[in-house]
Amino acid sequence: MKKETLARCGCEVDGGPVRKARGVDPEIKARNLNRLRRIEGQVRGLQRMVDEDRYCPEILVQIASVHEALRGVGRGLMKNHLRHCVSQAVREGKDEAEATFDELIELLYTTSR
Repeated sequence: MKKETLARCGCEVDGGPVRKARGVDPEIKARNLNRLRRIEGQVRGLQRMVDEDRYCPEILVQIASVHEALRGVGRGLMKNHLRHCVSQAVREGKDEAEATFDELIELLYTTSR
């Protein structure tokens, strides 16, 4: 994404290049981390399945499970971004809203592949 189209949404910290989420509920963050750790375990299981020459359809079903688990984490992160960062940018005014909408469109294109 081009630098000039980046929004100064609630995710930006102190106007610097490092951006962090704003308004993340600690409970949601803990759930996401737990879910990602489970996914990490699933991926290690996939590695074992491939190493053990398991039946391809069994591996493919597990891959589909990992994909869906990752999509679930992504949906939660998108919801948080829309609720906090995007809504704040809209409240800040037209320039912030326009830049945030551009960023959001690029994000949707990128994540929907």
